[in-house]
Amino acid sequence: MTSRQAGTPTGSNAGVNDQIPLVDLTWQYQQIRDEVEPEILDALANGRYVGGAAVANFESEFASYSGAAHCVGVANGTDAVELGLRAVGVVPGDDVVLPANTFIATAGAVARIGANPVLVDCGPDHLINPETLEAALGRSLVRAVVPVHLYGQMADMEAVEAIAGAARVCVVADGAQSQGALRSGRSMGEFATVTATSFYPGKNLGAAGDAGAVLTSDDQLARRVRLMANHGSEIRYHHEIVGMNSRLDHVQAIVLRAKLARLEGWNERRREIADRYDALLGSIQAVTRPSANLQNLHVWHLYVIEVDRRDQVLAHLNRHGVGASVHYPLPLHLQPAFHHLGHRRGDFPIAERVADRILSLPMFPGMTDAQVERVASVLADALASS
Repeated sequence: MTSRQAGTPTGSNAGVNDQIPLVDLTWQYQQIRDEVEPEILDALANGRYVGGAAVANFESEFASYSGAAHCVGVANGTDAVELGLRAVGVVPGDDVVLPANTFIATAGAVARIGANPVLVDCGPDHLINPETLEAALGRSLVRAVVPVHLYGQMADMEAVEAIAGAARVCVVADGAQSQGALRSGRSMGEFATVTATSFYPGKNLGAAGDAGAVLTSDDQLARRVRLMANHGSEIRYHHEIVGMNSRLDHVQAIVLRAKLARLEGWNERRREIADRYDALLGSIQAVTRPSANLQNLHVWHLYVIEVDRRDQVLAHLNRHGVGASVHYPLPLHLQPAFHHLGHRRGDFPIAERVADRILSLPMFPGMTDAQVERVASVLADALASS
């Protein structure tokens, strides 16, 4: 296990009759405000905007936390996936295998390269199914596979890496929802050739805007990612390749460093909230609760249940002040943007079934037990009346 920095969250002051958001970013800001505001004002006063010590320090700290030799900060999580794929050699016309039930950014990064997203079904745990993955890797043009660490727990990376290794295919993991997660005691940066992550504000480790990172322990891949992300340049105005502009800025690094120091405590609070939900919902037969795979330390980016008549239940929750949501209501193969892939309903039955039933309940480290209990109570009422 890699070294981890601890932090202790404090409770929210919200009352049980207040609106309960899906995630409360203002609570996070209150935890770090006194630390980051002087640093941000100093950066603005002295014109430190791009790069600098804060970025370098965050990259070093997050690499160590994640178990990778290198972290390259980039502008957002989508760029991180694209840069990781490009670094391992994915080019236009290649096939890249990924699950049908993920946010569109995973497939969008493949498409931006000019490569072809090859979709596979998930398992009942909503993670990429090794059996469907193995079947897809029989295609001759597959260059990479992108397992997605969904909702806060890691995919079966031992199986994914074994299958990919046998097919001589690179693994570029999407770790946008798994900062702090472990599998068999190993961090996400200790698996895969490359792992991409997002620091979108709502993530477990979120910036004050868009940001992302690429993790790898391969020196040459790290150099290539950094080169591509900076217009193909290591020396100013000397460009070795055609790159892109995707850099982590100084202000975001200040925010991320402060939050990283608290991430372990915040993740532990998420686990406590998940346990509380489990206890409260355990007797409600109409709810299928999420579970952590035995090898995984879950960080509960999202607490996703399954229910029948999901849209009616969601509407009831929202009417009663509970900020529930759906991640994600339409699998990739049914998205208009990927109509050209030629899929139809029925091609990925598990992904389709869960997409019709999943419901994300409020989950953030500032939630009080009273708020968790209120969510469970409103959910019980919704199920009784739907």
